[in-house]
Amino acid sequence: MDRATRLRAQVSAHSTELLVALLAGITGVAGSYAVAGYTRQFIVAPIDALVVRLTPGRLVAFVIENIGEEGHLLHIALSVGLAVGLLGAIALLGIRVADRLTQSTLGIVLAGGLAWGVTAAITADPSLAIGAAAPVLVFTALGVQAGDAIEHNPARRRVIASAAAFIGVAAGVGRLANAGGNDAPTDPVSEAVADRLQQADTQALDIDGDVPGLVSEIGEFYNVDIAEFDPEVPADDWSMTITGEVGDDVTVSYDELTAMPTEHRYVTLRCVGEDLNGEKMDTAVWTGTPIKPLLEEADPGGGCGCAMLRAEDDYFVQFPVEALEDAFLAWEMNGQPLPQSHGHPVRVLVPGHWGETNVKWLSEIELLDEEMDGYWEQRGWHGTGPVNTVAKLWSTTTLDSGAIELAGHAYAGTRGIERVEVSTDGGSTWQDAELSEPLPGDDVWRQWRHEFDPDGSHEVVVRAVDGEGTVQPEERSDSYPSGATGWVRQTVNMMGASG
Repeated sequence: MDRATRLRAQVSAHSTELLVALLAGITGVAGSYAVAGYTRQFIVAPIDALVVRLTPGRLVAFVIENIGEEGHLLHIALSVGLAVGLLGAIALLGIRVADRLTQSTLGIVLAGGLAWGVTAAITADPSLAIGAAAPVLVFTALGVQAGDAIEHNPARRRVIASAAAFIGVAAGVGRLANAGGNDAPTDPVSEAVADRLQQADTQALDIDGDVPGLVSEIGEFYNVDIAEFDPEVPADDWSMTITGEVGDDVTVSYDELTAMPTEHRYVTLRCVGEDLNGEKMDTAVWTGTPIKPLLEEADPGGGCGCAMLRAEDDYFVQFPVEALEDAFLAWEMNGQPLPQSHGHPVRVLVPGHWGETNVKWLSEIELLDEEMDGYWEQRGWHGTGPVNTVAKLWSTTTLDSGAIELAGHAYAGTRGIERVEVSTDGGSTWQDAELSEPLPGDDVWRQWRHEFDPDGSHEVVVRAVDGEGTVQPEERSDSYPSGATGWVRQTVNMMGASG
């Protein structure tokens, strides 16, 4: 064999090894998905959590402002790539060991065992780690046996293609099995919650356009988290501790918490990272108990009058103790146990504060001696201040009469909404919109509606006046770092279209 032929053979062999390693990585990730589903035991989940923690705050803010909700796909794609690369590198190591030491069994066993050990260490679940390890072992064996002949052997190429297809199908079947197993039955709604849901339905305005009611459906309630994979915390295993600068540590279990005096509150949440007229603002009927008695039992101290709330997903946020005294520990949402994505089994609701600060999967409240930055403060956002007043324009509809109906929601946290004003001439003149009757509670939105007869193109502007008589600021700002502000403006023509 001449030198050129040997060189081509070496290149072919290396290409084959890399191809097999890549397929090992891909099918290893698919195998993990097949057995674990889209949970924290999926190999990608812990890697994604690490990527999120290490991403600089300025980059996070840039993605939120310029990409929005779909930005999470970027870190998921990166995390999948890292997982594929890790498992592929393990397979490649096994192939090279087998080649260099001429010990096929050693290389195969090394790759399979290492893939299992690394996956088990990353996911902390040895039993499910086999889902990633088995494909790596199989493809390492194929790579070792095939050598440089695989490029010229259609039968072996078919074996690799069939194995990849098999793992892909297994992943799909496994995911369907996991999805079906996670469907929770719907519990009967208590009479008290049913009354509140009925009250919200009765007080909602008669709006022709597509505007949410006064209580949002659970499946449509917006959801934002620091990572893609939610913690799985069984209610029987949950407890929350108040610790730090306290007279006595206080620990409460789920059964103890739910045995405390129960309330059903309307509470609105708004995302600090949404744009001015975004739709990440919703309301539910939350069932829970006030946190104040637990704080009093702990006898809070410390030099700053502040506390750090910590969650099972490693999220943390600081609050003034004074704000926490009005907070609420919730375990139901619209009469159903909190969904996993909304903090099952227990989350906190702090009146009038941005949605991100209402910690889900709450595990600890630590009273501090001096102030500390929370998760988002470390990334450049501005603390836990009250939400900004906003009137949203969510619908422009041409009615049968030819009039145009404008509609949306307005929210100002605990300040409440006194009125919503609408201008159809760019802000030169204003008229009061029709408002829904306020629901009971200190932290609830209101619907608004306004009709006008169009005579061409109109620049529509909406603004809210809060319960203290303060008009929503006109000057626009982006969501970073303190939440979006400004008046919502849209151009509306005679057909009701806006832009």
